[in-house]
Amino acid sequence: MNSDPSKLDKDDIDALYRKNQVKSISFLIVLSGVLVLATLLSLRAGSYETPIGELLKGIFGQSSDRKINIIVRSNRLPRIITAILAGGGLGLAGCILQAVLRNPLASSSTLGVSQGATFGAAFAIVVLGMGTTAGFGIPLCAFLGSIAVALVILGLSRFRQVSPEGIVLAGVAISSMFTGATTLIQYFADEVQLSTLVFWTFGDLGSTGWEDLAGLGIAVAVLCVYCFAHRWDYNALLSGEETAISLGIHVKRLTLVGMILCCLTSSVVVSNVGLISFIGLVAPHIVRMVVGNNHVYLIPGSVLGGAALLLLGDLFARTVISPVILPIGAITSFLGGPLFLYLLFKGGKKQ
Repeated sequence: MNSDPSKLDKDDIDALYRKNQVKSISFLIVLSGVLVLATLLSLRAGSYETPIGELLKGIFGQSSDRKINIIVRSNRLPRIITAILAGGGLGLAGCILQAVLRNPLASSSTLGVSQGATFGAAFAIVVLGMGTTAGFGIPLCAFLGSIAVALVILGLSRFRQVSPEGIVLAGVAISSMFTGATTLIQYFADEVQLSTLVFWTFGDLGSTGWEDLAGLGIAVAVLCVYCFAHRWDYNALLSGEETAISLGIHVKRLTLVGMILCCLTSSVVVSNVGLISFIGLVAPHIVRMVVGNNHVYLIPGSVLGGAALLLLGDLFARTVISPVILPIGAITSFLGGPLFLYLLFKGGKKQ
């Protein structure tokens, strides 16, 4: 079969498409298997050694050991679901931000969106005195902080025509400013508030209960449904804004709604688990290396990849020097930092 795309006939193109389709679907199945395996390993990890069969029964409260039912349903299972939802949401948010900004380095952490949400949460806790039981107050302030950053990034991208590299540099500057502002707020916090704010800085998957998972699940579900419904629109954007407009796509609305939903999801994640860096950058790129830029597979792949990465990172943080649990934010930073530098230098060489 001729490998030159300009000389392929219809049969060759159909064969290539089917081959890529099989490869992409197979990779999604592999990612699903990795996620299931990570879930089982995370369910078993802990100081209370238990056969996996009893743990599975404990999910439904049917284990013969009452302690297993309590440990699984009150501790391990909420932590696992939190990691899956937060990782999937951050992975998909990174994928969509990269699509609408046409910037491979875009994610909620590299653009400062997560840092803006962290500042909003810190402002709500210390300045507004909301504490940790203020209902929707902290998520609302986190969302306002993230959306402020998104509006700046969107303005630089669309109205000032700043280059993709410039957008990333702007994100670094914005992240630095919000991190400094959060540090100043910590300086004036009392002991109780300061201990609460350390949670936002380090990231922690163990502080969420079943009542917290509803809001997180709704935010991630809305983002998933909207993005998958517009998967072909994101594919059209790959050919340029003019091509997308000629196909009847409202590009400005697609970009604005996508960024708002990404910011909402990122802020809800931050308000529940703290600052988790680089998942939104790493997951889409790992998936893209296999399935390419087709958002039909890239969107579900980013969700599965982000969920698996965060769950595996949390498993590593819990087991590497057990019983000490390392901060998950530090683990994901070590994971994403080298990839960020690789992509940055790779883009520089191409330029």
